[in-house]
Amino acid sequence: MMPLYCTKGHENPTDCRFCQHCGEPLPEFVSNNIVTGMILGDRYRIVRELGHGGFGRTYLAEDLNRFNEPCVLKEFAPKVQGAYALQKAEELFEREAGVLYKLRHSQIPNFREMFRVNQQSKGYLFLVQDYVEGQTYRSLLDARKSQGLRFSEEEVRQILLHILPVLEYIHSLGVIHRDISPENMILRSSDQLPVLIDFGGVKEVAATVESQFTLGSGNSPPLIATRLGKRGYAPDEQMDKGLVFPNSDLYALAASVLVLLTLKQPHEIIDSETLKWNWRREINLSPMLGDVLDKMLSRRISDRYQSAREVLQTLSVNIPSTEFPPTQPPALPPIEPTQAVSPLSYRPHQPPIANLHAQPSHQQKGEPLTAKPQPTIPKRQSPFVGILGKILLVALVITGATGLGWWAGNLWIQSMTGSEDKGSDSNSSDNSTAPTDQENPSPQYSAAERDRKQQLRDRRISLGVDYNFYVNWVNETFWTRNPEQRGKILGDGSEFEQLRLSWDQTAAQLLDKLEQANLSGASRQRLGSYQPEDRDRFKEQVNQLRLSSRALYDLADVVFFQLFPEQRGKDFLQEPIGQVWHAIVAEKVKALQAGDALETIRFAPGAVGKRVRGTLKPREGKAFIANFNKDQLLALTFTNNPKLRLSLYPPTTAVPPLLEDSTQTTWSGKLPQSGYYEFVVISENSEPVDYQLDLGVETPAATPSTSTAPQ
Repeated sequence: MMPLYCTKGHENPTDCRFCQHCGEPLPEFVSNNIVTGMILGDRYRIVRELGHGGFGRTYLAEDLNRFNEPCVLKEFAPKVQGAYALQKAEELFEREAGVLYKLRHSQIPNFREMFRVNQQSKGYLFLVQDYVEGQTYRSLLDARKSQGLRFSEEEVRQILLHILPVLEYIHSLGVIHRDISPENMILRSSDQLPVLIDFGGVKEVAATVESQFTLGSGNSPPLIATRLGKRGYAPDEQMDKGLVFPNSDLYALAASVLVLLTLKQPHEIIDSETLKWNWRREINLSPMLGDVLDKMLSRRISDRYQSAREVLQTLSVNIPSTEFPPTQPPALPPIEPTQAVSPLSYRPHQPPIANLHAQPSHQQKGEPLTAKPQPTIPKRQSPFVGILGKILLVALVITGATGLGWWAGNLWIQSMTGSEDKGSDSNSSDNSTAPTDQENPSPQYSAAERDRKQQLRDRRISLGVDYNFYVNWVNETFWTRNPEQRGKILGDGSEFEQLRLSWDQTAAQLLDKLEQANLSGASRQRLGSYQPEDRDRFKEQVNQLRLSSRALYDLADVVFFQLFPEQRGKDFLQEPIGQVWHAIVAEKVKALQAGDALETIRFAPGAVGKRVRGTLKPREGKAFIANFNKDQLLALTFTNNPKLRLSLYPPTTAVPPLLEDSTQTTWSGKLPQSGYYEFVVISENSEPVDYQLDLGVETPAATPSTSTAPQ
């Protein structure tokens, strides 16, 4: 019989009622004819059951059409009888699946497809979605509780800043999650970002069908509301009336945050008489965050924030820096790296600005080097905007200064609000990944343009990209594409509308490339602060793995130049785009250290041949090392594919590469040195591609050697 698994993946015998590893209650075993190893739909191999609820089971599976990539199968099995009821259930399920399929966000698992399967005279419906490697916040919370620790204010603020853009996105499409809780948020291992899972729409379909065809009579549905969500997390209108609004999700998110902060369940901190949240007796928060959570948790719908964007805008306004005791245990992954982004270690070429004395003082405070990505002074920033803005513009003309692209007209704001310290760049500890006032769209823009700029801001925040770096990068790229605009100040007027559109399109394209680079949150947050010393550190780290920096750079370059082919042959390290290259290199170092991109080739005793093979994803590479002796004869055969390239590097740079970025399929020769040789395979293909490398080695009888076979 199939073993039982708890929600954490622990395997248990079928006669257990509680998990033998963590004590979690186990579901009763029900033979539903789906077992480990079974292949469904001629494509999905069942690995194990992840759990089940009232409307079906959830399985971890392997997608055989995607090189055994893990995925999740969600079974849809409402408890109804009769052909009409089942047909109605399928129709509603297909409609909801179509809605979920349209959701495309980096922090929502992609819904791939829906399929039917008949198994032993029983039909099943499944949704297929991406598998998210990580831990639910419920699991993280339980781990902290066992150590007497809780989430800090800064951690939950980061959760809010990363989840709210997701809610704004789904709400803009008319989708409401309905079931936000720590169980339905996962801290993704790959980039330490929170991911929203288990949308309530499918559950609503099943509940609706059951209520209509189980409690009703005939084909007439009973007049009852479908109530979804978890008591305590979902607001009253959802649990008592079956009504949901976008700010119903905001209520549930705030409730989840308070559970993480207090280690208490909702019913433990809600007054049973007044139904108010008494969280202040459990924890002290900054007034700003406390007020935000109180408003999100208002019982009256009209008293809450009406949108996720409103919450984001409130959180982004000068939140005071408060010291909190460390609460995160070393054994647990961080919610999101919250250490400050270091000051920019480079300055891209920029037109001169009249009187830059005020800039250093603002950099010391961690404020943006340049102002918002709108051309003129935002009138809501200050009652003196109109007069002083004109004075500044006149002064700029008089002094003959040129502007910093789209933001030069706003530098006066920084000079008014900064300190009097005129020193150079300081090691500021402030983080500039949060929303900035400079990113608020001008009210003079059309609704479409304001929405476009808000989306850009939200994407930048979601990626955790430093504002200074973002502005410099987009500026420089925009100027490169529009050299006639370098040094000009663009206004809010309609005559600049097309240029503003061009800038926004440039920004969107760069953010797309950044997402495609698959960088971790930590690497993205460091954009703007990489220095030459980092390259030295990267080199030392790979040297410890018996690998050279040229092999490391091969692995990074295939990603970088596929995303930015226009940079080939250019000296880009001192430009903003060079920061992205550094971040990619940092990711490759981690992959090499983890053994994901590095393998040691070892020959069996007495063997003179070895074959290595595998599959490379697009823009992926792998390095191999093998220890050979000088004067040994090496012969290799490589896969004949023009999209695959092979490099063969000797142990030291005193000898030039034997192969470098080559499509050559064979090579043979006498090895010039003893030591570890490097074989680097990279793919420039747009689809996964298989590779194979056959090695043969021979030691000439007349050549003295300490060993007769490679190591």
